Amino acid sequence: MGFIKALIGLPLAFVVLVFAFVNNDMATFSLWPTAIEITVSLSVAIIFLLVVGYIIGWLFTWLSYMPIRAALRQQKKRNKKLSKEQEKLTKEVEGLQNNIENLRRPVAEEPKLSFKERLKKLFRIKSPDNSENNA
Repeated sequence: MGFIKALIGLPLAFVVLVFAFVNNDMATFSLWPTAIEITVSLSVAIIFLLVVGYIIGWLFTWLSYMPIRAALRQQKKRNKKLSKEQEKLTKEVEGLQNNIENLRRPVAEEPKLSFKERLKKLFRIKSPDNSENNA
């Protein structure tokens, strides 16, 4: 895009500058509602008006992009907020994955009981409390 601007803008600026410097006659400008009259070289007036036009065009362009810049600022704030939330959730997921890994690890197993011992444990008769026997 910058190349196209330069391709059009530089020859145009060259033509305007040549036109301005070729016209060296003096010109009188009167500022209508007042009685002020200004006499300047026509080349100075052309260059001045060219610069004023450029500044006004730049200002209107800047003003027209103001809503877009505001939306971009809001989007940046939202992106930062979402990025922080994503980091928080990523840390939470990592913690949960660590918990899952810890749960999957085999617990230090109790010594394996023989079949006979398991049957004894299964059919063990619980004795009543000593406090009930003493009463």
